[in-house]
Amino acid sequence: MSEAYAARRDRLRERCTASGSATALISRPANVRYLAGVAPHGAVLLLGKTEDLLVYGGPPESPLDEGRPDEALRVHTLPSPGGDPAVAAADLAAAQGADSLAVEEHHLTVTRHRAIGSVAPRLRLGDLGAAVEQLRVIKDEEEISCLRIGSEIADQALSELLESILVGRTERHLALELERRLVDHGADGPAFTTSVGTGPNSGRRGHRPSDRRVEEGDFLSVCLGATYRGYRCEIGRTFVIGTSPADWQIELYDLVFASQRAGREALVPGAAYRDVDRAARQVLDSAGYADGLPPLTGHGVGLEIDEDPQLAPAAMGKLDACVPVTVEPGVHIPGRGGVRIDDTLVVRPEADGGPELLTITTKELLAL
Repeated sequence: MSEAYAARRDRLRERCTASGSATALISRPANVRYLAGVAPHGAVLLLGKTEDLLVYGGPPESPLDEGRPDEALRVHTLPSPGGDPAVAAADLAAAQGADSLAVEEHHLTVTRHRAIGSVAPRLRLGDLGAAVEQLRVIKDEEEISCLRIGSEIADQALSELLESILVGRTERHLALELERRLVDHGADGPAFTTSVGTGPNSGRRGHRPSDRRVEEGDFLSVCLGATYRGYRCEIGRTFVIGTSPADWQIELYDLVFASQRAGREALVPGAAYRDVDRAARQVLDSAGYADGLPPLTGHGVGLEIDEDPQLAPAAMGKLDACVPVTVEPGVHIPGRGGVRIDDTLVVRPEADGGPELLTITTKELLAL
């Protein structure tokens, strides 16, 4: 991976040079990890004129608990704990002879920005913008492999839960058990707070598990994800508890399934983000569920669970190959419940078989 990290920094350096800055300060943790291999708490990366530095404020005897950085980087540990690595990095850039420094203004606080200007007043500060986030959109095969393994772990945790007794257990209990199973199977941890919704809570996007207990005849919706080597995936499924589904449950499930399938089939290189959203959304719109639909029907995943691209009605841009995204339409009927179906896929050209499905747990409406 060392060559991959160096190549990423070189691509960023080219962008910086083209915009008139020979040096850059990366402070957003996911961006630091993408370029350096690790991102200890508070660490920043200085893309310097003479060398690239990972600047860290932790104890010198154990600076990198989460792993080893790219070997081509030099780790600069601050002599006194408590110092600001971003300010120290700006001082080092000035010492290297830099006259300008591009920073991530969308991440730096005003206080830190002022402190950098104070310690290195001769540095002309510019905005790096979302340059690193844009580089992160297209994943290499090593990154996709991490997402694939994370998806396998999430599938396994979910399938094991479905084999257990569910009636009478609380949403909170089931969510905690899922997160424990993720770790048991090799995940770094959950990719986000696991959502379990039963009965009237089912199908609600971002539902926080409560003490409501699973009852016969409930819809049970689950949304979880695993983090593996920093990369995060997502899967969502909906089931019926105990008895055969009611007619309204079958109809609603079939509708959301059709919406999700339309979104998945639209994932081709060159497709506009908003066209993918439209493919999934119009199925629900035509059935009378236009009101209350989520603002997007999918999003990118990677080192963060919610990355670009955003699959939304007003989103600008087109899909590239090797971009992992979720497709996650859902309908929630207040007081009754609802359905969410959520997959993580990788955009692939038709010649390579079309979109690669990473989360493979069945989407059949099971009665558990």
